[in-house]
Amino acid sequence: MLAALGIENGHQLSVEKVDPRPPGPHDVVVRVGASGVCHTDVAVLTGQLPIPLPLVLGHEGAGVVLEVGSEVTSLTVGDRVIGSVGAVCGSCWYCTHELTHLCASSQALTAVPSVTRADGTPVPAFVGLGSFAETMTVHEASVVRVSTDLPDDQLALIGCAITTGLGAVFNTAKVTPGASVAVIGCGGVGQAVVQGARLAGAARIIAVDTGASKRAAALGFGATDTIDPAVADTEDEVRGLTGGRGADFTFEVVGSPATISQAWALARRGGTVTLVGMPAADAMITMPAFPLASDDKRLCGSLYGGTQARRDIPMIVELAETGRLDLSSMVTRRVPLDQVNDAIRALEAGEQIRSVVV
Repeated sequence: MLAALGIENGHQLSVEKVDPRPPGPHDVVVRVGASGVCHTDVAVLTGQLPIPLPLVLGHEGAGVVLEVGSEVTSLTVGDRVIGSVGAVCGSCWYCTHELTHLCASSQALTAVPSVTRADGTPVPAFVGLGSFAETMTVHEASVVRVSTDLPDDQLALIGCAITTGLGAVFNTAKVTPGASVAVIGCGGVGQAVVQGARLAGAARIIAVDTGASKRAAALGFGATDTIDPAVADTEDEVRGLTGGRGADFTFEVVGSPATISQAWALARRGGTVTLVGMPAADAMITMPAFPLASDDKRLCGSLYGGTQARRDIPMIVELAETGRLDLSSMVTRRVPLDQVNDAIRALEAGEQIRSVVV
């Protein structure tokens, strides 16, 4: 089969023929119908996230189960599934305390060989998935069964961008009806935050991005206002839209120290600042200590949006089926697997909301 492998930091993915790993007792083989191209994949490829290569990249995927291992109990051949960035073993301390996005088994699954290259080198898959491939052999804990007629290119986005964005709104920040929200960074995850804020009943949703097309898209997804930080003073603009206070909830969806500091500055006293973007492993932020205490703000990390995959993914599918959540407009480009590097280039250039490998 074909798969796209990260071989060396700073180089393009290598699309090559590989041999998939036969399924073990708790594994399933999934025919990948679609896989979104996410900034986190790029961060691994560039070395921003120091994860050893080679690696089958791709983690935002959906498809159909082709084969199941001898001890698999949760899935059968023909099931439609969405990959979960966080595995859900169901028995570790985190899973039993409703923190399945922190499941203790996730890191171990990343180290398991997924495919074998032509030279005999075994290669693991990113977060135990590796959806930039024609098929993926994964532990049953890494996928969630769904019953729906939605197309794979839309379902794939639920694997990461949508769950991360909506989860940040509902699970982490807990946005309240009538609130004011500012979203810094309006790529795929940022647009999902905008949609989540709309679903939560936020009265004012301010989308902040230098890209004109992304600001326009945000208005379509529910933003009430947009700001181009390249031409306007973002803090002044947000305060002007929120009675001089600042936003009740701010979301940083870029992953840079500068925008993290900006998200803090845009929040009102007593507001909530949620960090959604993935910064470089060595990035540092500095903050004055007195306002950290005296302004009574809440600073929250939001890994995978705090998603409880087996609970949240079926709910998100239903939101899309009933038209409350717009997935189709999130997919702005579809490419075959052998053009995945062009999709990554376009992502880095900010040319689209989400490319999907189909």
